[in-house]
Amino acid sequence: MNTLRLSKLVEIGKKRLGRGHGSGRVKTSGRGTKGQNARGHVRMGFEGGQLPLTKRLPFLRGKKRNKSMVDKPTVIFVGSLNQFPKDSKIDKAFLMKHNIIESITTQVKIVGNVKLDHVYTVHIPCSKQSATAITKAGGKVIQ
Repeated sequence: MNTLRLSKLVEIGKKRLGRGHGSGRVKTSGRGTKGQNARGHVRMGFEGGQLPLTKRLPFLRGKKRNKSMVDKPTVIFVGSLNQFPKDSKIDKAFLMKHNIIESITTQVKIVGNVKLDHVYTVHIPCSKQSATAITKAGGKVIQ
């Protein structure tokens, strides 16, 4: 293990700029000649007088800035619950196990008013119509 060596490229150090004539990187120190970039720095997002990307994009809708960026809940229709075994406890972990949702943090909502064939215990937010459809079938909605 002690005989192994790193490649030459890894060993080469960084050239220090502006450290005397012998260094080979004096005067302009690799910044070219004159101008804004040689003298100082250009602020982030500056595109040389062109209208920046941040100004070209439209505003987001709504009063709050991040409102329209919030993910909408994944919609599950009541009729699709019929594919699961009867007396199932339907929650996020159950849906994730059956590849309906990708993550446990995904927002989910059950909607629709189709007649159910089996009894289910639901631990997910539901619309009023879907909640009545589940309770009519003999199931329970616990939120």
